[in-house]
Amino acid sequence: MYWSASPVAAAPYSAATPGPTGPTSLDDATEKATNAAGWVQDNWGTWLTSGLQIVLIIVIAVVLRHVIRRTITRLIDRMNRTATAAQGTALGGLLVNAERRRQRSEAIGSVLRSVASFVIMGTAALTVLSVLKINLAPLLASAGVAGVAIGFGARNLVTDFLSGVFMILEDQYGVGDEIDAGVATGTVIEVGLRVTKLRGPNGAIWYIRNGEVKRIGNLSQGWSTAHVDVLLAADQDLDRARELITATGDEMSKAEPWNEQLWEPVEVLGLSEVHLDTVTISVSGKTMPGKAPGIERELRWRIKRALDGADIRLAPRPAPGEDPEEIPDPAASVAAPSALNNPDSPQSKASQPIAPPQLGK
Repeated sequence: MYWSASPVAAAPYSAATPGPTGPTSLDDATEKATNAAGWVQDNWGTWLTSGLQIVLIIVIAVVLRHVIRRTITRLIDRMNRTATAAQGTALGGLLVNAERRRQRSEAIGSVLRSVASFVIMGTAALTVLSVLKINLAPLLASAGVAGVAIGFGARNLVTDFLSGVFMILEDQYGVGDEIDAGVATGTVIEVGLRVTKLRGPNGAIWYIRNGEVKRIGNLSQGWSTAHVDVLLAADQDLDRARELITATGDEMSKAEPWNEQLWEPVEVLGLSEVHLDTVTISVSGKTMPGKAPGIERELRWRIKRALDGADIRLAPRPAPGEDPEEIPDPAASVAAPSALNNPDSPQSKASQPIAPPQLGK
């Protein structure tokens, strides 16, 4: 009886024993859901606070960026209007180049807007990451390494950009200026942060990278100098020539449009060169910036007519590379005298070979 009843009594016990897929799984799911709900309930306040902080940071950054960019744009427009208004006056036309001021102000405004956007949005991004409890040290280290790599790879571009920024800020040259950039010479037609465009004397357009410019000679700032050399024969009346040149300069300084372009009377500086057959008289005058070449051409024309009317002869200009003081020596191609040239001289006879003795005599 004992052994036969054991299996019968064990069967209900086995069926009621909870297995791994029984009510224990439901209890675990319930416990997990309860824990998750508790975790969400414990942290939803932090999430809401962080979300509001992120939204507030983004809104402040966008509004601040818009306000700063709009302020910079209004400031640039005001500068351009001031330059345009001054361009219409008589004195302002000489001192202000509206296109130059406009391009310079636009370039400065572009740089300021870009810098403002980068600083504001970069600061906002770092602040959002810090709100999210993200460690910024690895990110900043990676950004630093990437920046160094990009800087080495694009160093020419960075050099061009920085050189252009400083050229514009220092107002080294502008649109309409006649400059000598070393690699090219011409009139500036456009100034950019990376490239400067020049119009050469023959009409060619030169694109010069700002980082390649080592020196700048601006021929359009302040004033220019018109310099003319008058080559006369040495036997001419120099006092009379000086009087004629001075009178010609005074007459030119009173004529239109040279009276506005010549800022000082034409001055005869004196003799700059004195040779055996020629003398050179130097003439100079202070002019409006960029007007020196035209004044030099007109001054040469007037001086030539005045000297021809007074029968003062100009000296022929020597050929390029020829020194007027060098006189060819006619004896340079003549050989030095020698006693060997005379066949009857003792030296000539002594140098003659000795005849061999004849056999049989």
